[in-house]
Amino acid sequence: MHVIAAPGHRVPTENDPYTYIEEAEAVDVPDTSYYRRRVAAQELLTVKKPRASAKQPAQESTE
Repeated sequence: MHVIAAPGHRVPTENDPYTYIEEAEAVDVPDTSYYRRRVAAQELLTVKKPRASAKQPAQESTE
């Protein structure tokens, strides 16, 4: 699950309460009940994962 903190929120991570998810950067977290509750409370927002870099077009052979 890819999430970002809602505006005005700093959400502690599940395993380390001194590390926060902030609104500046989206992070990938496991799909656990802790994070689902935070999404339901609208403290975290789910976002789509950024796509990997675009594939290079196939080069034509010159044979």
